[in-house]
Amino acid sequence: MSARTTQPKTPVSTPEASTRAEKDIIAELLQAVSASRLTLFLQCRLKFFFRYVLSIPKPKTPALHVGNAVHVALKARNRARWLQQPLSLKALHDAYSAAWTDESEGKVDWASSEAEEKAIGWRLFETYLREHPLPEDLKPDAIEVSIEADLRQHGLPRLVGILDLVLQRRIIDYKTSSTTPNPEKVAHTHEVQTSGYAVLYRHNTGQRELGLELHHLVKLKNPKVVITPMPPMSDDQQTRLFHLMDAYQTGLQRGDFVPSPGMQCASCEFFNECRRWK
Repeated sequence: MSARTTQPKTPVSTPEASTRAEKDIIAELLQAVSASRLTLFLQCRLKFFFRYVLSIPKPKTPALHVGNAVHVALKARNRARWLQQPLSLKALHDAYSAAWTDESEGKVDWASSEAEEKAIGWRLFETYLREHPLPEDLKPDAIEVSIEADLRQHGLPRLVGILDLVLQRRIIDYKTSSTTPNPEKVAHTHEVQTSGYAVLYRHNTGQRELGLELHHLVKLKNPKVVITPMPPMSDDQQTRLFHLMDAYQTGLQRGDFVPSPGMQCASCEFFNECRRWK
């Protein structure tokens, strides 16, 4: 698939119109922000510009595709629990297979065997089922709920997000990984996301979460599950999140889309576009 390097999301015919279209897109991005968009902006503002302003299409990576398919199977499992309905392993595998063949988010650039990657993803899911079964009588508080928080009183954009699972007032988020996570580092690197989820939960329920958990499904020869429990969001963490959201808002208003060169550039899908940046 060829990369589009000069066209904004809405096709236009003149440089003046192109500039206006980019301004419109940025204006929309200023209205609301998710944890994933905020994290990307903080990692590399130019990469954010390529992905969300110019909307340069890129193939999905195998790792992302595996993660999405596993996520769909987990959602089906949690939904069945929420509805208090039995769901067979075959039905879960059917949901996984349907997600695997779904190309609505773009084709996958397979650098390895697709069949092998599909088998790895299913083994991950089976490992999770075996090691962390939900009690039959335990009904989730919420699954895959799309919510938002109006933060205008803080001078900030709306915060939006989707909570994977809320169970007994604990916010749970699923991750797939190729390496075993370090609990302390994971808590730090995902703080924007976990703090964002806590703000969303409190804003929509009027309650303080009892804690947060990251459930990593690790793709090893012998798959395993690593759960990182975290306490409720602290006041300092909320303050940090709001400062980062303010930096996002200020950066977009200034059109401050500069690169952040580093080791991470070697695996960036926008490497070639970045090299041509002026």
